[in-house]
Amino acid sequence: MSDFYPSTSLDLIIKRWVSGLARQYIYRRLSRYSILLDECKVSLTTLLLFTFQVLRNLGCSTDTEFKDILEKIEKEVERRRSLGVKSAERAAAIKGIYKPLHDHVYLLHESYMAPEFKQMVDYCRSDEASKEGLLSLMQTEAAARVFRFPVFKKIFCDELIEEMEHFEQSRSPKGRPNTMNNYGILLNELGFDEGFIIPLREQYLQPLTSLLYHDCGGCYLDSHKAFMVKYDMHEDLDISYHYDNAEVTLNVSLGKEFTEGNLYFGDMRQVPLSETACTEVEHKVTEGILHRGQHMHGALPISSGQRWNLIVWMRASQERNKLCPMCNKMPTLVEGEGFADGFTSDIGMSLLQNV
Repeated sequence: MSDFYPSTSLDLIIKRWVSGLARQYIYRRLSRYSILLDECKVSLTTLLLFTFQVLRNLGCSTDTEFKDILEKIEKEVERRRSLGVKSAERAAAIKGIYKPLHDHVYLLHESYMAPEFKQMVDYCRSDEASKEGLLSLMQTEAAARVFRFPVFKKIFCDELIEEMEHFEQSRSPKGRPNTMNNYGILLNELGFDEGFIIPLREQYLQPLTSLLYHDCGGCYLDSHKAFMVKYDMHEDLDISYHYDNAEVTLNVSLGKEFTEGNLYFGDMRQVPLSETACTEVEHKVTEGILHRGQHMHGALPISSGQRWNLIVWMRASQERNKLCPMCNKMPTLVEGEGFADGFTSDIGMSLLQNV
């Protein structure tokens, strides 16, 4: 079928695909976004044609199928728009009712850090720091521009997991990190940002990323999303091949006892899968893996035990303001809560991409 419809009426085209009930339903739903369409100079007719063509290519043909899919799309749009508000509501509730088990883990101290990590950071802060010198201290480049090194001491990893388990068992509301992780914890909602994640990003990680990833925002990481993920034999076992909503990602294996579950890395997301060879990377407890957010990767299934990982998606507004890393388009923004998705306006306000 041609992609162009120069003389055929819209109604006749749609009638080929679906009858009146679903047609009216979709018109009604898309009309709700008429203001956004005007701003983007996209007509409702164009969007409707595109919507029907995509759904038809996916195999939709009946009223019920079209309606079910459009309802799911609309629910997901509304869910994403309300993420910031609902997260702030949970954070307020947690602050009011949750009593931490280990208060000290909410404040970052160098005593928690592995000596190797402190040595690398100290070197990066020095006047003679260079990428070559840093790489000689790291010793391990696990895959292309994927670096593995100790981050925390084992005793701190154990205490951090104990705090997460204590929170999981509490009656506090819980928000999950994303649609790929059904079990995990958003650390900003527990109050980890100010005392732990922000200083970790600004004072310890950015000296490294400035040398390693200067070409993709590593010099000016100004926001983040930090969360825990949990893998368990009765819950999530793995995570499929994906890329992150980040310029640079740190993934730290905290424990507990588990077997298998290594990470694997392919190529950057712009490279077709057919042209990609994956590299398996062992991920030991206490070690962090640092990589570009757009580097395709996944986690293999664990075969026993339970595993907790600390994930920090680090973002550079200077990069993503020019091009959204998730859709490769100029972002359309609305005001968000906290760091939101890491975009900023001309006046420095943190913003959330308009879905």
